[in-house]
Amino acid sequence: MSDSDLVKLYSGRILALAADIPHLGRLPAPMGSARKRSMLCGSTITVDLVMRDGRVAEFAQDVKACALGQASAAVLGRVVLGRSRAELEAARDALQAMLQGGGPVPTAPFEGYEVLIPARDYKNRHASILLALDATCAAIADAETA
Repeated sequence: MSDSDLVKLYSGRILALAADIPHLGRLPAPMGSARKRSMLCGSTITVDLVMRDGRVAEFAQDVKACALGQASAAVLGRVVLGRSRAELEAARDALQAMLQGGGPVPTAPFEGYEVLIPARDYKNRHASILLALDATCAAIADAETA
């Protein structure tokens, strides 16, 4: 990766998102929890949540990830409250398609993921970018089985 590639990938917008992640921490009494780890880089995200009427009512995330994983967690943190499992799974699938298949940016309210389009060319970063949504979907599944 050249210096210009790094500058393109780690834009000021990505770094600003990484520095301002909503809902950091853990919930004292979650209905569901999940921890996901990227085998390539070691990034981890743990999500705790409470569901009410099939929607995320409370949310917390413990993010130990690279700047791209942190930026992804920040985008999710801004829009996760009030979302259903189906909406979050669709956003995860759309983000994966955007990264791996050149698909379009996820639809509103997840359009903030467009900031990560430059990461398409860096397949080794995709798992870290998907961690927050993967962990959230897994935490919802955990809550539904409880």
